[in-house]
Amino acid sequence: MRPISEVLISAPHSHSRRQLLLAAACLTAAPILTACSSTDAEQSVARSLRGGGLQSSGTASFPMRELVRLATLAPSSHNTQCWRFRISGSSILIAPDLTRRCPAVDPDDHHLFVSLGCAAENMVHAALASGLHAEPRFDPIGDGRIAVNLEATQGRISPLFQAIFERQCTRGDYDGQPISTPELSQLEQAGTGDGVSVRLLTARPAMESVLAYVVEGNTAQMNDAAFVAELKAWIRFSADEALRTGDGLFAGTTGNPALPRWLASRMMGLFFTPKSENERYSRQIRNSAGIAVFASERNDKAHWVEAGRCYERFALQATALGIRNAFLNQPVEVSTVRPQFAAWLGLKAGERPDLVVRFGRGPSMPFSMRRPVQAVLA
Repeated sequence: MRPISEVLISAPHSHSRRQLLLAAACLTAAPILTACSSTDAEQSVARSLRGGGLQSSGTASFPMRELVRLATLAPSSHNTQCWRFRISGSSILIAPDLTRRCPAVDPDDHHLFVSLGCAAENMVHAALASGLHAEPRFDPIGDGRIAVNLEATQGRISPLFQAIFERQCTRGDYDGQPISTPELSQLEQAGTGDGVSVRLLTARPAMESVLAYVVEGNTAQMNDAAFVAELKAWIRFSADEALRTGDGLFAGTTGNPALPRWLASRMMGLFFTPKSENERYSRQIRNSAGIAVFASERNDKAHWVEAGRCYERFALQATALGIRNAFLNQPVEVSTVRPQFAAWLGLKAGERPDLVVRFGRGPSMPFSMRRPVQAVLA
């Protein structure tokens, strides 16, 4: 791996320049456009989908559907929402939706099963708030699935449940201030599970080392035509597009202006380059308080699901503490970089680094969309 000094280029104002150029392009094109799509309508719908707590309709089946709704507020790779739910008596099955897999960035479906674990963890906290104890168990049958058995218990609304409605992957800048030791302990406890550990890296030399792996992985991905094409397919460049599909990566969530697809897809090649993205990641890692790395002791679907549950607890705990987080998964996504990264972490043979996450305090960003419950029920 090349030294970080060879792969990083400092340009502290490049993000602002890109924003201004994109906005200028939007204004220039205004005469031939109805309008550059506003995020207001998209955000109104995105927030209404999150609601403010458990809803009630007076029917026997609705509470189970409500658990599904809250499970879908979990994160998924490219916001593909790659899950299917089946309500059966006192249990809910969470299965992969392989029609929504991402073969370029996630060829072994690792992130897909991590996403299922995130959804299951949301369901655990939502169930407890509605007076049910949820016990997720991974079932390897077929493609693999999670069976969530539900039993009556004393209901309790926890801070993690309350955080479900505000949790987001915040892809903006943070304030660079450190997180207190008690808060770091809470994050570490939340992110640790059965066969999954989390390492919180807050020392600047360690964070710079992770940055070097992020840059190496990002450069490889940005030079991969299949990766770029897949990413572009899941970007929702305009608010209208995000509203219509209910999924994908809305441009507003990264601070970029909303534009029609025909224009934004052409401009993407001008602004979405290895250099510009590496500069953005360099700035954002350096204004983060730390980096969390999740690793499994075994590289199988059961542990991927557990890694998802651990990450989601971490993210909910962070949200409850007013701490933001966002993924930096390039070191674990690129097959040639992942073994190097694992060796740097000191992982043993058979162990796998699952997720890389930066965290810190900063402003919220626009929320991503979700599909309606009916669309994800099997």
